[in-house]
Amino acid sequence: MRSGAHVSEFSYFSQATAAILAGGLGTRLRSVVADRPKILAEVSGRPFVEYLLDQLMFVGVKNVVLCTGFMGEQVQEKLGESYRDLKLYYSREPLALGTGGALRHALPLIESDSIIVMNGDSYCDAKLDAFAVWHEARESHATILLTETSDTRRYGRVHVDDDGKILRFQEKIQAAGPGWINAGIYLLNRELVESMPADRAVSIEREIFPAWIDRGLWGYRSEGRLWDIGVPDAYALANSEFVNSISR
Repeated sequence: MRSGAHVSEFSYFSQATAAILAGGLGTRLRSVVADRPKILAEVSGRPFVEYLLDQLMFVGVKNVVLCTGFMGEQVQEKLGESYRDLKLYYSREPLALGTGGALRHALPLIESDSIIVMNGDSYCDAKLDAFAVWHEARESHATILLTETSDTRRYGRVHVDDDGKILRFQEKIQAAGPGWINAGIYLLNRELVESMPADRAVSIEREIFPAWIDRGLWGYRSEGRLWDIGVPDAYALANSEFVNSISR
């Protein structure tokens, strides 16, 4: 967070719990970051996870659960029980559970009805207050933050109607050209997370979200730029441009 930045007290986030998905193996980044999990990879001299925590603190979040796996002990050793005004909790996967499985495994540490979920290896410079207002106005139980990119092949494409209802997901290999992509930030109702399988690995992107389309899955179209550190080229770009480009 930049010096002097105002911390929002928007009620949605002050009453929500954040969950950061940080259990991936980081295989694609291993050639440049081999001794730590991705969220501890340094970007401009700071662990990447600190930028995510700053973003959450800015909108008034109080409690954060870090869903760890590979080298998860390093995350807890680095961050401890708190970060600035945030209280930190840790849910470590006993085995690789995927993004959905990791979130379901963390549920006993989440007391709130509203959950903001973030991927631990990406940052979208979006206005989260506006995202939550939009989500609540539609009485949505599940909303994905979307961002536009010039070529969706690396991410896959999300198709929405004029009102923001998600119609379908398009696989990466078929998704060339400009379009809307999943930015890795979700607002979810606890009951939906409780309905996810608890006894196996689950991908929230490939399995859960497509199954929720008929239950009313929304996509908020943001103007925020997406940064990720999942592959060496993107990690190098983040180190050279990220800090001077984000809004806070």
